Amino acid sequence: MFISNAYAADVAAPAGGLAGLAQYLPLVIMLVALYFIMIRPQIKQQKEHKAMVDNLTKGDEVVVANGLMGRISKVGESVVHVELAQGVEVQVQRQSVSRVLPKGTLK
Repeated sequence: MFISNAYAADVAAPAGGLAGLAQYLPLVIMLVALYFIMIRPQIKQQKEHKAMVDNLTKGDEVVVANGLMGRISKVGESVVHVELAQGVEVQVQRQSVSRVLPKGTLK
């Protein structure tokens, strides 16, 4: 009686194939940029760290993740023994070695 009927408006025909793909172009560009800015450098850094950890040898001067500096005295499969001072030796996981110092850095 008092309520009038509401009818749906005509729906426009869907856009062509190129117009539909064009709306996703900014998203694709952002994902590609994200890959080259963030993901690719992180993967490269992880590969370099793994290669450095795999090549640790006795006598290398290293910095451990918590900032301790010392000379490697023993190398195990997953653990290295780092001599911090004469008679002071700690065991650390290989992955916790953050970098190898040039020879002669530690006196």
